[in-house]
Amino acid sequence: MLRVAVVGSGPSGVYTAQHLAQQREVPVRVDVLDRLPCPFGLVRYGVAPDHEKIKSLQGNLRTVLEDERIRFLGHVEAGGPELPAHRLLELYHAVVYCVGAARDRRLGIPGEELAGVRSATDFVSWYSAHPDAAEERFGLDAVGSAVVIGAGNVAVDVARILARGVADLLPTDIPQTALGALTASGVREVHMVARRGPSQAKFTTKELRELGGLSGVATVVRPEELALDPAYADPSAPLPGPVRRNVEVLRGWAGAPGGPALRRIGLRFYLRPVEVLGRDGRATGVRFERTVPDGRGGVTGTGVFEEVPAQLVLRSIGYEGVALPGLPFDPRTCTVPHAAGRILREGVPAEGEYVAGWIKRGPTGVIGTNRPCAKETVGSLLADAARLVSRPRPADPLTELRAAGLRPVEWRGWLSIERAEAELGRSLGRRSVKIPDWSGLLTAAGGR
Repeated sequence: MLRVAVVGSGPSGVYTAQHLAQQREVPVRVDVLDRLPCPFGLVRYGVAPDHEKIKSLQGNLRTVLEDERIRFLGHVEAGGPELPAHRLLELYHAVVYCVGAARDRRLGIPGEELAGVRSATDFVSWYSAHPDAAEERFGLDAVGSAVVIGAGNVAVDVARILARGVADLLPTDIPQTALGALTASGVREVHMVARRGPSQAKFTTKELRELGGLSGVATVVRPEELALDPAYADPSAPLPGPVRRNVEVLRGWAGAPGGPALRRIGLRFYLRPVEVLGRDGRATGVRFERTVPDGRGGVTGTGVFEEVPAQLVLRSIGYEGVALPGLPFDPRTCTVPHAAGRILREGVPAEGEYVAGWIKRGPTGVIGTNRPCAKETVGSLLADAARLVSRPRPADPLTELRAAGLRPVEWRGWLSIERAEAELGRSLGRRSVKIPDWSGLLTAAGGR
């Protein structure tokens, strides 16, 4: 029997477990380990609470984790002092790391250290009830204007949540603390700003359109900022579908008459942040330099500057992988070096160690991109299976984990958390509401 540990229970980890369980050539048992007591990774802790359709993907991931050949073990930190990488290899024939990209990129400009400058990752974790964010505070009552720097789906998400009416969030599982802060919010202007033009934006048209459908919110675009990159300027060459659809939506908003609104979302292009302005240690605005396309897909500065007032500045310019203790790491790509998913140590495949997901390929693609990525890694693992399974391993690694002092949250513990969150929602007159802190989650998982 081939015993495999998959580290991470987000989409890449679950798809890896699914590919392993679905094949019939090699008898296998898979333990899906996660540092958190809850499964599903960014589907639970990264998808905005008002995106019910995407969050429903949890149902598909649940079906995989309920397979009798797969076991969920939460509250297990692989790579930590109690379970270092070499110990994992002593317990399992193979280990697949699917840990994502945990750190956001910084702007690298003066003033970024000011109070009120945060990462979109922090904001998402806060309104998604990630237990690591339990102590986070986003006081929005003194914020009249917010700037979101970036042009991807995460930037769209945080701009939408900042502008959305609280009544629309009541039916969601957003934690009560975040709901209360958004209820008291003073935000009236949200500026989503990109250094390049609309043809380079990374958001999807579906996400973009949602900004125009918010009750009481006006979406504002400046026609002069919708110039296309020279690569797309030839009228005889059709725009790629995603670019064309985004540009059509933006041009529609640019030509729409303005009207009264409780809040406004302004989409700005060709502005590069050069400094966060502040007073008394707090952010008061952002200075941007106007840019123009350089003809090679990038932009160049013009020496013309503009200041946008803001008491909250959220950077959303991408993610980076973080080095895992005991594993090789490429600081240039912020990924683990590999060949078709096999981890490389000094250029040589490491026996029994694999990667899948963002830590393998970088933070690219959508949730579905993890399927072929996981399939490639599993293919490599299965090709190595005959050699791997010949090495003696414990009959049940869970016994060894408990002996080491770990207290894994198994699937029944996760189901207890779900029941506790449903009860919390009922007590608040809402649907299921997420438990936002470690102690609450572990108590709900089994009276800890």
